[in-house]
Amino acid sequence: MTTFQDRERAFENKFAHDQEMVFKAIARRNKKLGLWAGTLLGKTGSGVEAYAMEVIRADFEEAGHEDVVRKVMADLAGVADEATIRAKMAEFLTEAKAELAEG
Repeated sequence: MTTFQDRERAFENKFAHDQEMVFKAIARRNKKLGLWAGTLLGKTGSGVEAYAMEVIRADFEEAGHEDVVRKVMADLAGVADEATIRAKMAEFLTEAKAELAEG
């Protein structure tokens, strides 16, 4: 194998790893958001965990995170506004990335 091929493979592997880390960070963010929102909805124990899984699944409806925002906004109508939800999403994404970086 040539040096060029080695470098190409290394770049491909890094790209795949980076994409996996982004996916994991977003899933972790969505879980944190679901736990937060579930608590605001008065859910506890397995109910809050189940709600967090609903939020994670909502992210697979379409590309991007608007599907998650819509779900949580609809569920938290009158409890939290869109700006608060988006701020929490940003906060939780930062936390998730830091947790993944720590290992």
